[in-house]
Amino acid sequence: MRRIQAGSALSAFGLGFTVPYLYVYVAQVRDLGAATAGVVLAVFAMAALVVLPFSGRAIDRRGPVPVLLVASVVAAVGAVAMGFASSVPAAVGAAALLGAGTAVLQPALATMIVWCSTPVGRTRAFAMQFFLQNLGLGVGGLIGLGPALLVTLMGSLISAALLTVVISRAVLGRPVSLGAAWQEARPRLLQLVGLTLLLAAMSSAIVMVGLLPGLLIGGAPGAALTLLGGLGALVAAVWLMIRFSLASPALMLERGGVFTSLKRSAKLVRGVWWRIFGITLLTQLLIFIFSMIIAIPFTVIGIAVDGDGFSDMLSGTSTSFGWPFLIVTGIGGVITSALTYPVSAGVTVLLYVDQRIRREALDLELARAAGIPGYGPAPGTQTVGG
Repeated sequence: MRRIQAGSALSAFGLGFTVPYLYVYVAQVRDLGAATAGVVLAVFAMAALVVLPFSGRAIDRRGPVPVLLVASVVAAVGAVAMGFASSVPAAVGAAALLGAGTAVLQPALATMIVWCSTPVGRTRAFAMQFFLQNLGLGVGGLIGLGPALLVTLMGSLISAALLTVVISRAVLGRPVSLGAAWQEARPRLLQLVGLTLLLAAMSSAIVMVGLLPGLLIGGAPGAALTLLGGLGALVAAVWLMIRFSLASPALMLERGGVFTSLKRSAKLVRGVWWRIFGITLLTQLLIFIFSMIIAIPFTVIGIAVDGDGFSDMLSGTSTSFGWPFLIVTGIGGVITSALTYPVSAGVTVLLYVDQRIRREALDLELARAAGIPGYGPAPGTQTVGG
């Protein structure tokens, strides 16, 4: 049983690690163009959909072990063929083999779990296989996309930490340098990372719980239940993220722990969830529009600089962009992130300050901290968080 589950996890890990790069590999590494890469991904998915209805019949007739061996060989041949594909037919054929082979692996492994498990422990065994399969996909995708995700995560965290300190001083009318803001924010960065990962884990767990019943049932009823469960999980995850959206500034400014900041955020958001949701949604929409405004000129410049891709577009042939296009659009992405991360973080901090003013009369504390006459003595080094 453990070997079967380990094989399921490893298979999912390989799929999660390689599939995100399939488009880039076909378009850039093999130099077959973006159109061919799109066709390859479509063929990969279609091959999986075509063979899945027949996999159950083959497993019933031949047993799961022979089907698993054949699927493994087909997937391996497809992977090797993709590695050597230098033409469009070769890439499409390799994608068909790879998609068909990988699609049959999981049903065969699931049948083997049925054979190896008792009726009492079967549900638990299936749940464990589903967990390991999704864990393998997630870990594989995370490792495959790790550098980009790491840079994005660190950029958003550092900007959020610095903006929190800067705005907390700004509302007091006190200037602060970047070095001073970094010195104050740095001790809380590790806890901020933990808070971010905890929120991501909570969202993933909610989505998994919503999808799990339908995936375990299977068939048409399972598909309908998966859709309903997915929609319900999405609503629950959004509700939870808005409820805890003010946890980051609470953590940075109130000097509490991770769970204390979650409780503070829930308290501040209580009763005004829709208001926080609307402002957050509007902010993200404006950030998206602003990002597109910046990205479009860089994309046009990248196409113009990349002579081969521009010539392909004019001639109507398969478009293939090279390193000049990637470098120019990459610079545009960096500039976009540098301008949009502070906006998102700043809005969150201002929402936190606004809620504390509305609920806890923080404006009176700010007036005293700023030394305005009539509000009492000004504390020496007080910040928004007290």
